Amino acid sequence: MITAGIESGAKNTKVVIMDNDKILCKNMVLTGFDQRLAVKRAFEDALKAGNLSKDKIEKIGATGSGKDFVEIADVNVNDIKAMGKAANYFFSNARTVVDVGSEEGRTVKINENGDIEDFVINEKCAAGAGSFIEAMARALEVDLEEMGPLALTSDKEIGMNAQCVVFAESEVVGLIHAKTATNDISRAIHDSMASRIVSMIRRIGVNEDIVVMGGVGRNPGFITPIQRELNVEKIYVPDEPEFGPALGAALVAAL
Repeated sequence: MITAGIESGAKNTKVVIMDNDKILCKNMVLTGFDQRLAVKRAFEDALKAGNLSKDKIEKIGATGSGKDFVEIADVNVNDIKAMGKAANYFFSNARTVVDVGSEEGRTVKINENGDIEDFVINEKCAAGAGSFIEAMARALEVDLEEMGPLALTSDKEIGMNAQCVVFAESEVVGLIHAKTATNDISRAIHDSMASRIVSMIRRIGVNEDIVVMGGVGRNPGFITPIQRELNVEKIYVPDEPEFGPALGAALVAAL
C-alpha cells in the first residue's frame, strides 16, 4: 500500500510517501502564512520527486498543529502517536522518544510496537523548543547552524535560570555585556534547553534507547548535554530527524 504522511507545522510542512515500509520520497517547504498552499506545494513536489501521480496514493495521514488544513487527508493522526510510530520504525528497540520542533518539545514513552504508554508536552514557553535557539542565535548574531558546534567548543558551565525566551534573551544580553565568550554563552543556551527536555524525560522515565527527532536532532550542541545529563552511552537520531512525524502519519495511514 502506498501512503503519504503530511505534517503541517508552524515553520515547515513536510511530506513522506511510503510503499509499505519503504520510503519512496519526501519533501519539505516553509509553511508561511497560507498553510493550505504549503500543503499543496509540499505534496505536489513530493509526488514529482517520486515520479508518482496522486491516484497512486491510497491513504493520506495528516499530523502537526495545522493538520486540519490538510484537506486531502483520509485520517488525522495525533502528533504523539505519529512520533511514537516513527521512532519504532527507525529504531525498534527505542522506548523513550524526544521530538523538539519549532513550537514545542515532547517526550514519549513507547512500547515494543511504538504505541504510547506515557508522554509529556512542553507547551508553556518556547524555552523548550527550537525557536528558543533561533531567538538566542539572533541575540548573539551567530548563524543558527553554527550554534551547536560552537557550544561544543566550550568547557564552562554557566547557569541560565529564565523560564521564558524574553527573559532568557535578557540574560544573554547581560552575558554579552559582561564580555562572556560567545561559545560559552552558546553552551549555556543549549544546556538550559537540554535541561528542560531532560526533566521531561525523567517524568516519564528513562527507558532503554533514547531517540531524538525534530530539526533540533541535527544540533550536536543539544544532543551532547542530554547525553551527559542522562549518563547514557548514545542518543539515537535518524538521518533526517525532521521528517519523523510525517513518516509516522504515513505509517498510521497504512493501518
